[in-house]
Amino acid sequence: MIAASMRRVSALFDPWSLLLAALTIGVFGYGVVFVPNFFTAFNLSQLTAGVAEKALLALPMVLLIVAREIDLSVASTLALTSVVLGILLKAGLPIPAAIPLVIAIGALLGAFNGTMVAFLGLPSLVVTLGTMAMYRGIGYILLGSGSINVFPESLTDFGIDDIPGTRIPLVITPFLILAPIFAVALQRMPFGRRIYAIGGNPPAALYSGIDVRRMRFRLFVISGMVCAVAGIVYTARLANARANNALGMELDVITMVLLGGVSVWGGKGNLTGVLWALVLIATLRNILGISQIGGDAQGLVIGLLLIGSLLVSNSTGFLVSWLRNIGAPVKASG
Repeated sequence: MIAASMRRVSALFDPWSLLLAALTIGVFGYGVVFVPNFFTAFNLSQLTAGVAEKALLALPMVLLIVAREIDLSVASTLALTSVVLGILLKAGLPIPAAIPLVIAIGALLGAFNGTMVAFLGLPSLVVTLGTMAMYRGIGYILLGSGSINVFPESLTDFGIDDIPGTRIPLVITPFLILAPIFAVALQRMPFGRRIYAIGGNPPAALYSGIDVRRMRFRLFVISGMVCAVAGIVYTARLANARANNALGMELDVITMVLLGGVSVWGGKGNLTGVLWALVLIATLRNILGISQIGGDAQGLVIGLLLIGSLLVSNSTGFLVSWLRNIGAPVKASG
């Protein structure tokens, strides 16, 4: 009976998400107790605003990696759409017209990646490594090394204001809207089950009637659209549009997704763990920043955390398998 209970508990709860939650709460608690000025409304608001774009980029990245694909061009797509938004607004296009146009351009950039991967059969790692440089290069062609820093007041207000009556920054609202949609789509709908099937065994998914190529194409289009939303948020938050925006951000996003328990081999993972990883990394970087520890040292800490998490994750997988197999009926041989 005890063995059966242990198996039920391990089936109900994702051990890795629970471990991440405990680690995140521990790091946050350390900041509250030992780091001056960490637990203040201003600092927590800045922490939340600073992670808004990465949180958005992590959403489609989860879907792609679960489907055994990857998009290394997410930060470059963000930068290019930021440049396009700046140019459109500088030319006098009103915001209600500029934003849908920028999202449509993001969809086209994602569709280019999707066409190369899904219909021409090229590896997503190679394709998006190329478009990572290409999209940022287009940004430099359009704007050069300069930047656009003058925007309509309504956009800059969105970048600096809070949700009325709270200290929650407005720039996090696109993520708060999209995250539940992605979570439900991935973990509760046929759309998500198809993604898991493609990532777990692509040939079997194809033979079961799933249009694998179309699904992959759609995932890249979704990635491009969400990257465009992140580009709008980034531009509003920093009041700046330039081709080198979000340089290197794709590495942070991939780290969050893998740390969140999404398997690099596809077919496994969920958004719950990734959200805990997002909060953990954001909190850790904030604490290190307040403690006057620079970006290089922060990168070292995050890298060690990712490597350590992969080692622990493997050990946890063996432990969970053992718990689930305890007391399982033994098949009679012969």
